[in-house]
Amino acid sequence: MDLEVDVVEFRVPLENNKTILIWDILPDNSEAFIYEAVWNTYSAFGALYLVKLCPNAAVAEPGFYALVKFYSAAQASKAQRATDRRCLFQRSPLKVCLSTKTTPAFPHSARMLSHAKCQDLANHYLGFNGWSTRIITLNEISSSVEAGGQEILLKYGCIAELIFPHHGVSCRGMGVAEESLSKDGDQVELLLKRGKLQKWAKSNAVVNAFERVLLLILGNGKVVVECRTDPDDILPDEDLEGIIKVNDISWSEIKNDGEEDENLTWDFTVNLSH
Repeated sequence: MDLEVDVVEFRVPLENNKTILIWDILPDNSEAFIYEAVWNTYSAFGALYLVKLCPNAAVAEPGFYALVKFYSAAQASKAQRATDRRCLFQRSPLKVCLSTKTTPAFPHSARMLSHAKCQDLANHYLGFNGWSTRIITLNEISSSVEAGGQEILLKYGCIAELIFPHHGVSCRGMGVAEESLSKDGDQVELLLKRGKLQKWAKSNAVVNAFERVLLLILGNGKVVVECRTDPDDILPDEDLEGIIKVNDISWSEIKNDGEEDENLTWDFTVNLSH
């Protein structure tokens, strides 16, 4: 007999068959208690992207309804069947149904998950030791003067690798982060923005790598990891030089006094080595 396979992607779940609605929630407890009860009840069926608790309309009976979004359509369907007409965390039964609402204003185009959501989803299915990241390169790729010489554009690029040791696969992603800085800004502000942009570039590269990952959830509960990779998309380590290159900043353009800041240069070099 063939095993059922459900595909989970590291993208925002927009499909209706991944969303359930919960009605007839009594106002016997606080919103915080009900939210936690809903989350705990439905996270037992699979990873959740969102739980939203709302008060009933003024014309209806006092109480609440909830919206729960799963990453998996199969797990959403299983949760709906198992909890409909059950009391669960209150004294009267709940009405639970799959969403049938059409949302033409939000087409089913791919939307990236946040870095935190990617980590949560990976940890849920693979465990904390089931995956790891490696920063291959992190460099400044652009620093130029804009707007009549009044602003400096700081820009960083990163290539990161996701490794799934128990599945023998890996994939890479690229990320870029940029922000403008006033030419008259002080060195502390410049240092803080450098650190922030490096962090953002790393996060964006990891998110881009997660976008290439598919989790295959088998009917027996096992998880298989597959990576959608293009051999020409990201080059091997030995071919990376020149793809992201460092452009030196003219410190005379940044500092009013034209003197080099040795501490700032040292911090920049250390960050690039990680």
